[in-house]
Amino acid sequence: MPSLGNHIFFTVALIPLLFTAPSDGGKVLVYPVDGSHWINMKIVIEELHARGHSIDVIRASDSWYIREESPLYSSITIPVDTPMENFFLIYLDNFMKVERASVFTFLKLTSQFMSMISKAHSVNCDMLGQILDDESLVQRLSDAQYDLVLTDPAIATGVVLAKYLKLPLVLNVRWITSGDGQFAIAPSPLSYVPVPGSGLTDKMSFTERTQNMLFHSLIVFQERFMVGPSYHAICDKYIKGGCDIISLIQEADIWLFRSDFVFDFPRPTMPNVVYIGGFQCKPAQPLPSGLEEFVQSAGEHGVIIMTLGTLVNALPDDIAEEIASVFARMPQKVIWRNIGKRPSTLGNNTLIVDWMPQKDLLGHPQTKVFVAHGGTNGVQEAIYYGVPVLGIPLFFDQYDNLLRLQERGAGKILKLAEVNGRTFEQGLGEVLHQDSYRNNMQRLSRLHRDQPIPPLEHAIFWTEYVMRHKGAPHLRTESYRMPWYSYYSIDVMMTLLAAVTIFLLSIVIMFRFLCCRGRRISKSKIH
Repeated sequence: MPSLGNHIFFTVALIPLLFTAPSDGGKVLVYPVDGSHWINMKIVIEELHARGHSIDVIRASDSWYIREESPLYSSITIPVDTPMENFFLIYLDNFMKVERASVFTFLKLTSQFMSMISKAHSVNCDMLGQILDDESLVQRLSDAQYDLVLTDPAIATGVVLAKYLKLPLVLNVRWITSGDGQFAIAPSPLSYVPVPGSGLTDKMSFTERTQNMLFHSLIVFQERFMVGPSYHAICDKYIKGGCDIISLIQEADIWLFRSDFVFDFPRPTMPNVVYIGGFQCKPAQPLPSGLEEFVQSAGEHGVIIMTLGTLVNALPDDIAEEIASVFARMPQKVIWRNIGKRPSTLGNNTLIVDWMPQKDLLGHPQTKVFVAHGGTNGVQEAIYYGVPVLGIPLFFDQYDNLLRLQERGAGKILKLAEVNGRTFEQGLGEVLHQDSYRNNMQRLSRLHRDQPIPPLEHAIFWTEYVMRHKGAPHLRTESYRMPWYSYYSIDVMMTLLAAVTIFLLSIVIMFRFLCCRGRRISKSKIH
């Protein structure tokens, strides 16, 4: 007869099982985008791995961040010989140097940037061609019996691969080949939905709406003539009947969208778009002892932290010198990630670091202001922890991200071309000492946290939902199958216009006929 001790032992042993989410142990093929996009994708992979799913990751042999060996996944490494990292970093360095230069120089660099983006898509399409030309690898992918493909469509080669393998598709997305992904899947009236890069809000004057339309035209041009041809070529070669890359993206089962409407402006959306803004945010962890001691030494004045992201090691020397001199005059302690030349004006209150635990510092009660470049992750983390932002946008979507904070009174933008000792000190003092910035940001934080399900849990649920149901076509609009003239009902309007025109012409012809006949009858009576 079992003893009481055995009953207690088995009861205790079963408790963890009761609180463990059930999992069927699916198989996921991940086709990520490198750089900061991988940081986001890795968080989803970690959670899928923790729930018992098997994960394979396709990576380039010269990957910046994606390691070949990992306890989270098995890697499928594709040899490439066209590294993009050096070209990209050189571009960033040149961009900062000329941001304050002539309009002609700026336009020249913008042209170089668009060429770089086109090259990035072309190189990745070549890599996909290598995969699809390797019969043994294709057979391996087919035999693996994956439940779905998880990819980031900023580079859309994973989308094409999912179509080739006939697998359900989940997007970890904010950007696609033609900018903001929401423009591809949902109605996006240009009268109140600002185009990325336009620097506009959802309240636009007539002039701003015109500007918004022009920016949208540039994005359409880039998609059709600079990015699209690479995908058209690979679709024509490997997909039976060919394909259009935007239609393939629209065909995805679920969009895990890295935004929310605490951060973004309200706009139309679709049932298969799952908003997971801030999914990477977690409660702050204790700081390393040395860093904690430095932070606590600030006393009542608190701490300012500054970082411009992982790709930007340092600002131009003259700007760094002026920023350092401003920091040196402040009573706050400063933690500044700066890998460049050490400024000669640096004060004793400023700690220069190569890396900082950004989330843990933002979550520390001593942190008063976040000086940042406006990357999506940093902005969403600032919202989560309720820390106001002084933003110095540099590239890509950063100005638009910061604009959303500024519009809500939770941050202030200082353009790089305007940064000097006076403007930086004035902007920093405003965000630091005007309570409205902190109060507004903490309000955004409360709104963001007030959700029935944490964003990461939401993302995993819908990914597993696609596994369980072999896709989610019932949530997907069929508009992507329609030609543009049908989508906008131009064919219907032309048909109705033609019918009305024929009807009116018939009436006119009938009246003319009756009038002519009447005149002939009158004339015959007279004669």
